[in-house]
Amino acid sequence: MKICVLVKQVPDKDSNIKIGTDGLSINPQDLNLITNESDNYAIEEALLLKEKHNAEVVICSFGQESSIQVIKDALSKGADKGLFIENDLNDDLDILNISKIFSKILESEKFDLILSGLQSDDIGNGQLGVLIAEHLKMSHASLVMETIIENTDKIKVKRELENGWFQWASLNLPASITIQSGINKPRYASLRGIMMMKRKTIDIKKASDLNIEINKNLSLKSLYIPKQTKKIEKIEGATDDVVNRIYNILKEDLQII
Repeated sequence: MKICVLVKQVPDKDSNIKIGTDGLSINPQDLNLITNESDNYAIEEALLLKEKHNAEVVICSFGQESSIQVIKDALSKGADKGLFIENDLNDDLDILNISKIFSKILESEKFDLILSGLQSDDIGNGQLGVLIAEHLKMSHASLVMETIIENTDKIKVKRELENGWFQWASLNLPASITIQSGINKPRYASLRGIMMMKRKTIDIKKASDLNIEINKNLSLKSLYIPKQTKKIEKIEGATDDVVNRIYNILKEDLQII
């Protein structure tokens, strides 16, 4: 069995986010870039399937050159190979165009299973897995909480539904599956794993070499950090003073009396 895990590099949630001078990008200075949290669960699920079924796990990422680090991190945990697609198009791409790029690369690799995290921490659209399934004509399941390989051509998955309900479904392979966060406990890289990672291969491809028609359907007009427009006032003091203050707020500020 051959498994691919899609991994994205994103800014750490605790990073100090600053808008670039162009007003359309984030200033990369002082940003701590890490593996997208949801993707860690997909990596762990692939490694668990590898241990049970002697599968090959390939980590694939699309982005700038720094994204190679998240591939190395996954290789240190036990993945077998890396596949890096460099975004050398000098353009911000929407999720549809990104899915086309992934599909063009993954089509020739003939993966039995493609795993992706629930959503990215930076954009959060949660559409990559289902779009790739459509491009490659694969089965698809989202919000998967458990996976069981039934035989060489089927996988059984447990999907999370609303209000605490779950659904079991059997899918034909090849399949693209979106993993729900919390499905497992992601492992840390061991010292031995880090040393072995240095001997593992990472194939590098450029998006500009894929001969894909890119149609920009979305354009970014501005990027900004929300400003605080509301405040909380704590009214204290004598009863008459508190009542008068509340009355003035309702009448003058809110104009509801």
